[in-house]
Parts: sequence; structure tokens; C-alpha cells
Amino acid sequence: MNLPRFTVIGENVHTTRIVLRKGKRFATWDGVEGVRYERLDGTPRLLPISGRMRRSQAYDEGRIKHVALAVDVAMDGGPDAEDGHEYLRRVVVDQEQAGAHYLDVNVDEISLKTAEQRAAMEWLVRYVGSLTELPISIDSSDISVIETGLSTARRVGDRRPMLNSASLERTEAVDLAVTYGARVIVTAAGESGMPSSAAERVDNASRMVEAALGAGIEIGDIFVDPLVFPISVDGTFGLHTLDAIRTIRSRYGPDIHITGGMSNVSFGIPARKLMNTVFINLAVDAGADSGIIDPVMNPLPAVFAADRESTAYRLAEDTLLGRDDFCANYIRAWRKGTLTE
Repeated sequence: MNLPRFTVIGENVHTTRIVLRKGKRFATWDGVEGVRYERLDGTPRLLPISGRMRRSQAYDEGRIKHVALAVDVAMDGGPDAEDGHEYLRRVVVDQEQAGAHYLDVNVDEISLKTAEQRAAMEWLVRYVGSLTELPISIDSSDISVIETGLSTARRVGDRRPMLNSASLERTEAVDLAVTYGARVIVTAAGESGMPSSAAERVDNASRMVEAALGAGIEIGDIFVDPLVFPISVDGTFGLHTLDAIRTIRSRYGPDIHITGGMSNVSFGIPARKLMNTVFINLAVDAGADSGIIDPVMNPLPAVFAADRESTAYRLAEDTLLGRDDFCANYIRAWRKGTLTE
């Protein structure tokens, strides 16, 4: 099977990632609460809940930010530090084996304090860089944390990092990409808010592409993120993104890259793996050649081999293309157990 050219930016080294305390991965062993995982040798282990995590609002609400937990435990250097290191090693290796080309690193949920975010970013980029030859994509809501990540990435090897992301609300990120020789993801975010249509996405993203080109960044080093929003919120969001992808590809030709957080589309609805699969295919058909995705949940060979004539695929496609108001038919099929992923 010949797969389309598609750059996978693996999204799992993100401190926003959660598991549920009611889920299968949460366990109590010998009175110790934690997150189940397997070491690379297959040994079952438990990543214990740290004191910081236990005091968090997310924990009280039944959510465990498991990557943040692993970083916290590893950086603490206490008796459970090895489990923190091994947990992160598992996350990295799983993505690498699943076909990731970049690993997106984000530490925003480590702390509200910028200094602690910077320290965590430097530590995590160094550690991830010691585990893999894959280049690292640096993601944060704080531009100073991104700079810490980029400067660290350049010191741990000769792999060019990626900056995720530059937008009209922080155009200075383009200059950082130039300074550190990084490839760059430019987004369709506006100067003070998110786009509300395909046309607005294209306009915002085009201004950022021109800014990057004007700064001397080669077109092949630019990845455009037209922004993917949950269709559970608005049934037209999928169409907005797909229309923007088509226009951007037509405007800038074959050398620019088009990416996006593909799994965002399925937030809030069941059978997310199925919905993500269908959306990735629709995005590629529209002109995307990259995605910020979980390659473990949605490995590309399985995505591109999906049966597009199946009932489940067509139901998801109808939802994404705005033909199923309020996801009603899709949800009804899921409740009946007729959706398969």
C-alpha cells in the first residue's frame, strides 16, 4: 500500500493529556494510587500519584494529567523517579514506533509559574532528546517557554526543531524560528481571537505565511494550521477547516505544508478514533500533508486503509461535512452499538 506523504507530529508528550480516575489505567496497588503502564521489557508498573497531583483541581474532578505526573515524579528525584523516567520513555518509544516524524512537547500544565514551566521544558526536551533521534516540536502558550525549548533542542543534537506555533497574536515567534533555525507552524488565530469562518482562517494564516516568508523562512519549512475545532460545538467547524485547507493549498502550491490538531474535531463525541480517522482522510483529500495527531490511536496505515464505504465511515463523514445536524444520526448509531472503530 502506497501511503500519501504525510508528516506526523506526535502529540503525546503533552502535559495536557489525561486519564480518568474511573478509567482502566487508574489502579491501586498495595494501597498506592497510580497510573498503570508497561516498561519497554513488558513489566507492568504503576506510576504513583504525586503529592502535587493529589492536591490539584483536576485530580479532585477525577482527571489525572499523566504526562505532567510523570515529569513531576521524574524531576523530583525521589524514590519514584525511575517510574517517571520509564513512563516518559514508553510514551516516546510508542510514538516513534507508531510512525511519528516529530514529537510535540508541551509543559503548560506543569505549573502556573513561568519559571517552573521553563525549568520543566528544559528538562523534558533534554530527556526526550536523549531517548530518540526524532526532532522535537516545541509548543507552549508562553513565548519565553518556547524559546527555552528551542534553545535546549539545539543543544541536544543537530536535528532541526519545530516551533509550534506562530500567529497574529504573537508574530515575534517567527523571529524565534529564524534565530534557532527552526521550522515553524503558523496558525489561523487572529490578533485577539479565533476565526469564525473559512475565509477568516485563510486570511489570518496567509498573513502569517507572508510574515514567515518575509523573514527568510523557506516555504518548505512552513506548516500552516488552519485550526480544527470540535464539531460537537458547531457542525460547520469541519467544513470551515476543510475549505481553508483547499484554499491555502491552491494559493501556496505543493511545497508548503498544511497540518493541524486533527483530534480536536472529535472532542465531546464517542468513537473518537473513528471520527479522527475520517477527518484525517478528508483533510488529506482537501490538501493537508501533515497532522498533529496521536499515531498510536490513529496509525496512518490503518487510517488510509479505512473502508470508506462502511456504514460507520459514512456516518462519521456525514457528521464532519455538516450533513448530520447535532451529530444526531451518529450518536444514535453509537448508542445502538452499530459504530465500529
